[in-house]
Amino acid sequence: MPRTSRPLSSVLPPLICGTATFNSLYNLDPYALPTTSIVHQALSLGIRAFDTSPYYGPAEELVGRALDTAFVRENYPREDYFLLTKVGRIANSEFDYSAEWVRYSVQRSIKRLRTAYLDVVFCHDVEFVSAPDVLTAVRELRRIRDEEGSIKYIGISGYPVTVLCELSETVLRETGEPLDAVMSYANFTLQNTTLSSIGVARLRDARVDVVLNASLLGMGLLRGKGVPVGGKGDWHPAEEGLRRACREASKFCDGYGEKIECVAIRYAVENWIQEGSSVGSRGNPTSGAPPRRETMGPGGGNRLGVSVMGCSSVEELEETMRLWRNVLDGLEDGEQIAIAAGRWRGGHEWSVAKRKEMLILAAGIREVLGKWVDFAWPSPNPGYVNQRPS
Repeated sequence: MPRTSRPLSSVLPPLICGTATFNSLYNLDPYALPTTSIVHQALSLGIRAFDTSPYYGPAEELVGRALDTAFVRENYPREDYFLLTKVGRIANSEFDYSAEWVRYSVQRSIKRLRTAYLDVVFCHDVEFVSAPDVLTAVRELRRIRDEEGSIKYIGISGYPVTVLCELSETVLRETGEPLDAVMSYANFTLQNTTLSSIGVARLRDARVDVVLNASLLGMGLLRGKGVPVGGKGDWHPAEEGLRRACREASKFCDGYGEKIECVAIRYAVENWIQEGSSVGSRGNPTSGAPPRRETMGPGGGNRLGVSVMGCSSVEELEETMRLWRNVLDGLEDGEQIAIAAGRWRGGHEWSVAKRKEMLILAAGIREVLGKWVDFAWPSPNPGYVNQRPS
């Protein structure tokens, strides 16, 4: 693929299907999940982007298998959807950002995903390595982009917002070229909004084009049944005090007939659409309107903050899409969006009213969370040592 000159923000859809759930951290047996059905239904519902990583166990292979089917080939040409993956993280305490590993990882991802090219490649969990390591990986990814054409856009991902900002500034200063994308997880949620309060302005000043908000439930922290326990046991980094506060917040929601995960997802999606708009995208908004091939070209609408949302079942996916479309209906031009998609024109007023209701409940939840609002757990933990230094 030739290098594209279009900014990522002009083409990336603002809703991305995350596949971190396609592994044993979130589920006991990822191979038992209906991953092919999830991917196919996502495409049918209008989703045009999938985020994955070699670190997510079999996720890349499962996504590749789902895409390499007659259903996809006959209905969704490769240029009609985006594939986002990562390099650098190998295991829990094992990272390799060397140029050699980056090259190997990119080719392996291309093979696993059964594609000729990758739309976006992130350096995975950059806080675990040094700034020189990140620069090495970014430079190699750009070399592959420019000389081989198998990558279109390049970014970094991680947890601590300040580290993401510092490294974005470093990349711009040391290379003269800004990052196309930064992915932050669990930092714009009902519990923690520091991606907005601290990150957006600095990342925008570092000329980052798109900032993606992932893990809207704080890696499962904001769920009625608590943090996920998959095949690898209880791996969640949140300490007991924060977990206890989230359990109390869940009980608070129950008292008003709502599930905390529903409030949390809507809060994050609806607010990030606006808070992240200056570092958002104009791509196909997945509104449910009849798909058009040209929607994959440069968009001309308002920029919307980009969210990455994972699921483990078709039912979860469909619920996510109902929520997303309801949020879109509540935007300033939501009535026109709803009509174009064949939905109830009154959905705009309903969505606006629902937003007010959810904001009131969200304020109550944050009162219950108390001192844990905007708390971030350490990443990496003190004393961390990379078991595979570059």
